[in-house]
Amino acid sequence: MKICLIVDDYMPHSIKVAAKMMHELACEFRSQGHEVTVITPFPKLNEKINITLLDGIRVCRFKSGEIKNVSKVKRAINETFLSYHAWSSFKSYLQENKHDIIVYYSPSIFWSGFVEKLKKMWNVPSYLILRDLFPQWAIDQKLIREGSMIEKYFRHFEKKNYAVADTIGLMSKKNLEWLKKTSNLDANLEVFYNWAANTPVKSKNNYKKLLGLEDKVVYFYGGNIGHAQDMMNIVRLAKSMSCYKKAHFVLVGAGDEVDLVKNAIEKDNLTNMTLLPSVQQDEFKQMLAEFDVGLFTLHKDHITHNFPGKLLGYMVQSLPILGSINEGNDLKEIVETHQAGLITINGEDEAFLQNAVKLLDENHRKKIGENTQVLLKSTFSVEAAVSQILEKIE
Repeated sequence: MKICLIVDDYMPHSIKVAAKMMHELACEFRSQGHEVTVITPFPKLNEKINITLLDGIRVCRFKSGEIKNVSKVKRAINETFLSYHAWSSFKSYLQENKHDIIVYYSPSIFWSGFVEKLKKMWNVPSYLILRDLFPQWAIDQKLIREGSMIEKYFRHFEKKNYAVADTIGLMSKKNLEWLKKTSNLDANLEVFYNWAANTPVKSKNNYKKLLGLEDKVVYFYGGNIGHAQDMMNIVRLAKSMSCYKKAHFVLVGAGDEVDLVKNAIEKDNLTNMTLLPSVQQDEFKQMLAEFDVGLFTLHKDHITHNFPGKLLGYMVQSLPILGSINEGNDLKEIVETHQAGLITINGEDEAFLQNAVKLLDENHRKKIGENTQVLLKSTFSVEAAVSQILEKIE
């Protein structure tokens, strides 16, 4: 079959987990004998469109405004025009190249116009991979006022995004239950877990040496350093662990709480904490191969339930997972049932600290790390993701 993937970020230029996941999905489709085309924006494009091959995947890039690591207002405006730019850029090409399936990824919530035109033109089914229940999480975080015009604006496009999907795959059972309760959708709803290709890399031990951490147990956080994560949760943990000289925290990424974290490190003189800017995927993988514990945090005020994509990278490299989540998140049950990590509720600072201390023990880390590999293979493999989409569509 010919499969059309739509996503707002893609390899090799992106450092985002979504870009990596979608490329791995595309490659797995191809390995099973299907032809894949990816439609994606690229703000730095010097021409209106660009079509290239990446690992046998046809990548169709169109010019758009910046939508990553920019102000919220600028991002909202530029994302609003994604469907318009995609359609105006590739209308003729796509009219001549019919596909059999449309698979689109959210965020962004603004793909409905483009997907609707493709469905009408090709008369084919669509599968929405829904990773981000926006604008709900922003309302939970008080970033958007409930009942405001901006909420109504985003809700309008959220509903349209759902309406053009024949099937919607959510990342957890709790999110599935929440969406069923709060919406009246015609689409089929199902749990569709995140995924990763199980391709670990070997450690070269460059980064520990470079950062002067060769004798340290490194707790590594890689990804968005933003409000939705509540990064001060990790700062508090690092401060509490300052008496454990063997422990060191490395944070890599970008987001709207970078300055907040940087100022906290300087203010409290946290010598056990290193903050680094975003890096390319190959470099990121090498960091995962060298460091010791995979760390994540989610804001306590979330009422929807997120499974951070960064956990997949931790699993691929057999890192034990140390996490702090919002109450009711079924991620805790999934991870702890497989004994693949130690999870606490955000706000339980003492329990978070005790879990971190437990992972100073090398044997304990190794045992839990082996279990993360088992969890990856059983639940979060890219092969399972492709099979689930094809079974649903067929």
